[in-house]
Amino acid sequence: MDTTELKATQTIGFFLTENFALMSFASAIEPLRAANLIAGISLYEVVLLSIEGRPITSSAGLPVVCQDLDDVGGKCHTIFVCAGGNSADWVSSVDAYPSLRKFARQGVRLGGISSGSFILAAAGLLEKRDFTIHWEHAGVLKEAYPHLSPRQTRFVIDMDRVTCAGGVAPLDMMHAIIAERMGEHFARRVSDWYLHTAVAEPGASQRASAAERFGTHHPALLTILEKMEATIEQPLDRKRMAQVVGMSIRHLDRLFAENLNSSFLETYRSVRLTHARRLLEQSPLSIAQIAFATGFSSAGHFSRTFGIQFGATPHVYRKKYSAR
Repeated sequence: MDTTELKATQTIGFFLTENFALMSFASAIEPLRAANLIAGISLYEVVLLSIEGRPITSSAGLPVVCQDLDDVGGKCHTIFVCAGGNSADWVSSVDAYPSLRKFARQGVRLGGISSGSFILAAAGLLEKRDFTIHWEHAGVLKEAYPHLSPRQTRFVIDMDRVTCAGGVAPLDMMHAIIAERMGEHFARRVSDWYLHTAVAEPGASQRASAAERFGTHHPALLTILEKMEATIEQPLDRKRMAQVVGMSIRHLDRLFAENLNSSFLETYRSVRLTHARRLLEQSPLSIAQIAFATGFSSAGHFSRTFGIQFGATPHVYRKKYSAR
């Protein structure tokens, strides 16, 4: 890349949805600002975009003035879709789909931050692409688009698609993007600006390990717990799960009692119900659909079990969550 191209200003757009994740957004734009300061020239211009230039409010209630996506988007080198955790806000972005598709055809690089990848998927812009999404939204995306398989990594760069799990992961992603243009040494100076000394690789995990989440380090038990999380829709019985780790059912039962102070069935049910609660909060799926997606034989059985676990039926829980 010649010196003239290095000094040219790249316009980076951020298409914001209502209640977009402020932490993720800040982690993405601040490295671009620091890059300009360190270089002493305008390497990057950040533009904030919305449908018709409407003002948008962040997850923390901070109002943001935006420009019209249609007017400015075509001038961008990259447009990141930045969204939050409310599925109703994702659906409200449907009017932006044609514009995002048009910009993709024009060669604009598109990205998704946090749940922004869901919007790209809904617009048909992640077909046959490698991508990621925040772990909390991965189940919802897979229920809505079963043919897509998001990776549970911090960020993914696949040609003209750049997706990131959100949180502080955009710091890692922006390090890679700046290094791609300005070199590793310059990108390291930007990361050091924010005391970001441990830059994670793209494939690093989004979540704490199963050992940390479940509070056990027993290898066989961790294998079973991870298998539970991977088989929510079609739960395995005790015999099959015991076979996975090569032990007797009696030994399996003892593992759960001694290490988790719980039974196999109680633990499995809790894993499934926690996933069901997330679907109630974030997806438009009906209660019956969620019941089957989490391995329950009927909506009635699911409702009774959910009520015992969380103190409210799925219908009441969803209603209260939406109001909140």
